[in-house]
Amino acid sequence: MTLSDTTIRAAKPAAKPYKLADEKGLYLHVQTNGAKYWRQKYRYEGKEKLLAFGIYPDIGLKEARERRDEARKLLANGADPGGVKRAQKAAREERAANSFETLAREWFEKWKTDKATSHTSKVIARLGRDIFPWIGGLPVGCITPPQVLEVLRRIESRGAIETAHRAKENISQVMRYAIATGRAERDPCPDLRGSLQTFRGKNFASVTDPQQAGALLRALDAFAGTYTVRAALLLAPLVFVRPGELRAAKWADIDLNRAEWKYFVTKTKTEHLVPLSRQAVAILRELQPMTGQGVYVFPGRNPTNCLSNVALLAALRRMGYDKDTMTVHGFRAMARTLLAEELHQASEIIEHQLAHRVPDALGTAYNRTKYLKERRVMMQLWADYLDKLKVGAEVIPLRA
Repeated sequence: MTLSDTTIRAAKPAAKPYKLADEKGLYLHVQTNGAKYWRQKYRYEGKEKLLAFGIYPDIGLKEARERRDEARKLLANGADPGGVKRAQKAAREERAANSFETLAREWFEKWKTDKATSHTSKVIARLGRDIFPWIGGLPVGCITPPQVLEVLRRIESRGAIETAHRAKENISQVMRYAIATGRAERDPCPDLRGSLQTFRGKNFASVTDPQQAGALLRALDAFAGTYTVRAALLLAPLVFVRPGELRAAKWADIDLNRAEWKYFVTKTKTEHLVPLSRQAVAILRELQPMTGQGVYVFPGRNPTNCLSNVALLAALRRMGYDKDTMTVHGFRAMARTLLAEELHQASEIIEHQLAHRVPDALGTAYNRTKYLKERRVMMQLWADYLDKLKVGAEVIPLRA
């Protein structure tokens, strides 16, 4: 007698597990806790074997019979249904282990170790939002240029041209890692050259006119916000480092007696040295009693973290400088422009102080101690020049 849904639903648990037979080896195994498991008995090469088809009611009577019939077809063709099922499971596990998402997360964990958190968080968010949903489950070795282009076109369609280019770069990084670890043979991204809309990036807004720079410096001096934010803003034009480097400055890296600040630049993976002018040292000495017992020169509300970039941007906005007029990063452009055009400093000295990679005649990239004597002189000259801009006139010291 074959089973029916009514019979299956009516089956109650007993003191011991029991079987409800259907036909052709299919039966329902009722457990003492009431769970009902589909099982299929069969013989292969003279040995009795068992297949599991799932749990009722997730797998209904009709589907259980279809799975039974599929297994019987395999037997009729000389194949072991259990062996086929194990092979299919192994293939799925292998595909999952070599999927783009699996490789991408493996690459990310290794890649992020020496990168700034502000950068790595954007990369993993981009992967999760714009890439994984579309190609994350595909075997990394089988991804084609059209499949990658389809992912990038989706990003382009919402007007995020820069994000599309960055996504392409991230996909290529993962593919190169897959090649290096033997999980793929080629990177499809180079085949997409010229397929995306051209991205024309904007420079960070900056004040580069001397008169306007003086007004900005006076606004910074008059800023009435928190003392830590004000100190960071006052120091920003004097040292013109990247905003993240300024906010993450640590007391352990600063030697006020030697007037030096040494730290690691994550963007270029180089050690950098900033000679500190008298004005910069004075700001830091004044701040030290307040924050010097902690790790960060400019701690945030939570003293275990550094000041957020939002705090500095918000301060500029309260002073009337919108995103198209001035940014925290804009202090670098201001220094580069005025040092060259107004103070006539050599470009290679400026570029070294900006911590840019500057190949020399020997092919050597950035060296933190190169032009150090000249940079010390330049940084003090720059600080004195900013003082003159701030008062709005040439300062002539009076003689006795």
